[in-house]
Amino acid sequence: MDPKHPLFDQIEKKTNVKKEDIFALAQSVANADFRDEKTVRDIVKRVARLANVDVSKEKEDKIVKAVTSNNMPLNISSLANMFNQK
Repeated sequence: MDPKHPLFDQIEKKTNVKKEDIFALAQSVANADFRDEKTVRDIVKRVARLANVDVSKEKEDKIVKAVTSNNMPLNISSLANMFNQK
């Protein structure tokens, strides 16, 4: 994708995450081994930092388990519910 595309300006404006950071994150995970727990934890922490969101240890564990076991929800609604669970 073209980083100059207006869509990225809109994302940057709504999320307060610089488009350069989004592209850097995308590049860093492009060839990541999502079966590796350490890799997934690092990615979760990086995304949380970029989004300025606190992720509890319990929630991080659930995300890591879901990703490493290849048990991720296949639709956005289910994924959103997983992240919103207390």
